Amino acid sequence: MRIEHNDENELIAALIAGARSHIEAQTQTALIAQDWRVVLDAWPQPGRIIVRPGPLKALNATRVFDCNGDPHMIDPQAVAPDFGASTLAFVPWAMPVPGRIAAGIEIDVTVGFGDDAEDVPESLRQAIRMVVAHWYENRGFMGGNQNASSPATVAALIAPYRMLSI
Repeated sequence: MRIEHNDENELIAALIAGARSHIEAQTQTALIAQDWRVVLDAWPQPGRIIVRPGPLKALNATRVFDCNGDPHMIDPQAVAPDFGASTLAFVPWAMPVPGRIAAGIEIDVTVGFGDDAEDVPESLRQAIRMVVAHWYENRGFMGGNQNASSPATVAALIAPYRMLSI
């Protein structure tokens, strides 16, 4: 974008924030490091938890609540992070059973590519720039056209980073 005035700085800042959210939603990733809490009722039987949004950067804490609602920390060695697959692996029958019927397990993780915009892959940063420019040039009602929300080339830029669910 070539803008030679400051009159629309607030609009452009809002477009950047919106484009980042749009790309994060399309890829199911967190671009900048964020802390998230995964809440489960029970341990999944396959012994794996897929962390979304990804990519998984750190496993910070794992708690299981007893029937009184008191949290009990799980040994960090009991849950193994697989950073490449953005999953947490564990042995289901070795994990303590939560005492409360809902939200008995809390897992705190850090996800994202890094702490700064420079840590985000260039193709994702370029996709954000293209979405911002497109939205800036095509302001107003788009008539419900899904393709009008972002240029077709954005899909190609983000395709390698899309985390698809099976």
